[in-house]
Amino acid sequence: MNWFLSFPNLDRGYLTALKLAIDSWFRDVARSLGSTADFLFYPLQVSLSWCERFLVGMPWPLVLAFVALLAWLASRSVKLVVGCVSILVLIGLFDMWDDTMKTISMIFVCSVLAVVIGLPIGIAAARSDRVQRVILPILDVMQTMPSFVYLIPVVMLLGIGRVPGLIAVVIYSIPPIIRLTNLGIRLVDKEILEAADAFGSSKRQKLLTVQLPLALPTIMAGVNQTIMMALGMVVIAAMIGVQGLGQPVLKAIANQYFTLGIFNGLAIVGTAVIFDRVSQAFGQRLQKHKGASHD
Repeated sequence: MNWFLSFPNLDRGYLTALKLAIDSWFRDVARSLGSTADFLFYPLQVSLSWCERFLVGMPWPLVLAFVALLAWLASRSVKLVVGCVSILVLIGLFDMWDDTMKTISMIFVCSVLAVVIGLPIGIAAARSDRVQRVILPILDVMQTMPSFVYLIPVVMLLGIGRVPGLIAVVIYSIPPIIRLTNLGIRLVDKEILEAADAFGSSKRQKLLTVQLPLALPTIMAGVNQTIMMALGMVVIAAMIGVQGLGQPVLKAIANQYFTLGIFNGLAIVGTAVIFDRVSQAFGQRLQKHKGASHD
């Protein structure tokens, strides 16, 4: 009875010892694998640096022209093109161009890496119920875990810098592409799959020529959500050295610079709007193409 009444205040020396042992073990692992991890992730450092130099060094008219072309190809909408270009012009007028280009380069590299890793995992989960049962609880934990927690093991292993921030962003933003790739492939009409089997398609042919094309609109929705979640990590990643719009926001918080925080926050919102509208428009065009092919 006394144990029951004192349960919340029990002496948990064993738990403290366990935590200390785990922390000590992880520190030892981080020290021993630090140089190896730096070598393995060096290509990410090179990719991010190259992309950042390319965007920052590109003349602004070319950036506007490229964004306008991309928006037009995705939507065929003059309103979307004008909206995207106007957002970038305002960002430039308020002296946030370089930071925005650095943020876009980080989001681009993170999104590509998340898609390259997440797409095969989503395909594997769609083709195997056993894999899906293993993957889904992991994704649930990844999506509910506070984003700050991702920084702890990455910083302990790789230190402060852009690559640790990039890895934390990828870990945080990868669940949507895995989930929606799995969902999109599983939602492909079974009659279409039976027709492919009747024509003697192999599993690989069926995946590449039937399942992935039909699931592409759903996969694009996953790409869209991955990009949005990556943008949500901009300020948090700035805490460990990721350059871009997040660092002025942190500076504004530390020094109580209201306008600096508001302007850079709005620039992050504007960047998110461009990514969101263009990727959504592209997904809708794929959906229309899918419907036309069915007709």
